[in-house]
Amino acid sequence: MIDSLHFATTRRPGNVRHLAFVHGFTQTSRSWAPIITALGDDIDVTCFDAPGHCDSARVRGDVTRSADLVATHLREQARGTVLVGYSMGGRIALDLAVRHQSTLRGLVLISATAGLRTEAERVERQQRDEVLAQRIEAIGVARFVDEWLAQDLFATLTETQSNRDDRRRNTADGLAASLRECGVGSQDPLWDRLPALDLPTLLIVGELDSKFCGLAEQMNTSIGANATTAVLSGAGHTAHLERPIETAA
Repeated sequence: MIDSLHFATTRRPGNVRHLAFVHGFTQTSRSWAPIITALGDDIDVTCFDAPGHCDSARVRGDVTRSADLVATHLREQARGTVLVGYSMGGRIALDLAVRHQSTLRGLVLISATAGLRTEAERVERQQRDEVLAQRIEAIGVARFVDEWLAQDLFATLTETQSNRDDRRRNTADGLAASLRECGVGSQDPLWDRLPALDLPTLLIVGELDSKFCGLAEQMNTSIGANATTAVLSGAGHTAHLERPIETAA
């Protein structure tokens, strides 16, 4: 089993701040480009390809193993990191934060959840994800990406913001494995661990994404004083791609 993730790092002499990024399902490390551009030159960044994705396509792991692989690299940085995760990447980032808090100095979760609360919900989601995994294997990445982006969840993305060509760099085997192993149905819920999260935590959601606005409110309440929620006006589930300047701010 491959035990390291592909990542891309940008460093500049004199920078003391470091941000690390974990993308969502079907995305890649390059998906963060608009955010990194908006951040400017005084912050070093590391962008990971999550297990099953792009140059980490042959890496396998559930949410916990994915988080451990990210944490292993961040420890080697020997400095505090703010970890940013979107959707699937947010779940990985949150798992890392509750188990490896000393690795981080801050956490940013974009359109993320602490998991499904009941066993029935998780089983139902695993069944749905298995159908999607088989669909990817049957039709290939290019057609699946088109179907994936056609969901109402992504209706507010422009064609340019969707990064369709970049998503097509993934493999069918990798994406199918990600759904089976790293889907929200396969993850143990983290709701009970949120009150112990002793990190500055920023929850970012799009105003038009009512489901995740509600989840962010619940997570904020559970985390308590360490949490802040930012709602981006006019944005949907992919709030960071739709509003990169506001997200970077």
